[in-house]
Amino acid sequence: MKYFLIAGEASGDLHGSNLMKGIISHDPGANFMFYGGEKMQNTGGYLAKHYRELALMGIWEVLKNINKFRNFIRNCKNEILNFSPDVLILIDYAGFNLRIAKFGKENNIPVYYYISPKLWAWGKSRAKLIRRYVEKMYVILPFEVDFYRKLQIKAKFLGNPVTDEIEKFIHSYNETNSDFRVRHHLTEKPIIALLAGSRKQEIDLCLPEMLRVVNHFTEFQFILAGARSISKDYYSRFLIDQNVTLIYDETYPLLKNSVAAVVTSGTATLETALIDIPQVVVYKTSWPTYFLGRILIMIGIIHVKFFSLVNIILDRELVKEFFQFSLSGNTIKELDKILKDKHHAGDILRGYKEIRQSLLESGASSRFAQEMVKSLKEKSL
Repeated sequence: MKYFLIAGEASGDLHGSNLMKGIISHDPGANFMFYGGEKMQNTGGYLAKHYRELALMGIWEVLKNINKFRNFIRNCKNEILNFSPDVLILIDYAGFNLRIAKFGKENNIPVYYYISPKLWAWGKSRAKLIRRYVEKMYVILPFEVDFYRKLQIKAKFLGNPVTDEIEKFIHSYNETNSDFRVRHHLTEKPIIALLAGSRKQEIDLCLPEMLRVVNHFTEFQFILAGARSISKDYYSRFLIDQNVTLIYDETYPLLKNSVAAVVTSGTATLETALIDIPQVVVYKTSWPTYFLGRILIMIGIIHVKFFSLVNIILDRELVKEFFQFSLSGNTIKELDKILKDKHHAGDILRGYKEIRQSLLESGASSRFAQEMVKSLKEKSL
């Protein structure tokens, strides 16, 4: 069968590629066209557009680039019609994908949503769009099943694909702490990881705040996890005169060899938790987006209790989250507490254990793929 997938960021590219591998195991002749990245491209099929071009974050940023966004939508619709897929598989990225879901429904193409839009944060106004246009909703957070049930939407939870990646890494990783240091010419100082996100917009706003922390912990060395889509020259703008090492494509080994991490909100917060590293979560957005967001919260359109996946899954504050104001000062205080208070760090690690237990065993990508292929085959009979 023919599958058209849309992923708008690096984590979607990763999960999309693993889903594609699962689909191939159940449909060996699968034909893919997609919006995604290198990981999906390496799995096979045709990359129609790279997620780098789609990386617009924040209300204000989308409004500023509305014509560009509309062109992406129009081009995507044309590519879908030309490809004539048996199914559209939409991966998160709600602002773009819900518009495509409507188009799919109008053109009698089954729409499967893999990795739910964050309706529990953005409010329930989008629920009617999902009820109307999405045939199958596949969620990766356990509480989302009940959330959607209350909105009269049937959702299926078969695990979380992040656990697959972490388990594969842990089983295959044999390198000792000293080996990692030797390969990257690091000192003997304990390591603190900096995970600043994969989009330029995130890096521009969050990395400078992270770097203000560095000089307060001279007995540690700070390592920045480089995103493949961001050039070394781009990072160099921030790292001049900074005692920070940049390491690409080794986020999991970096975390495994760290004593703590400062993490930009996103999938990385869950990955850090599953590798058992105490963390501080930070996020900063543009001021227009911040003020627009505050207005939407005040009038009840956005419902935000937490913004890190760790706290969202547990529905309580396990790790500290700092947003927009006084990021560096608060991060310094919390990082100092993590490093010096063993009971505090231990509480975080015990909370991580609860998260692992709630996400089911590994193999989620394969289970989701099997369910999708089975459903499509039944429709074709």
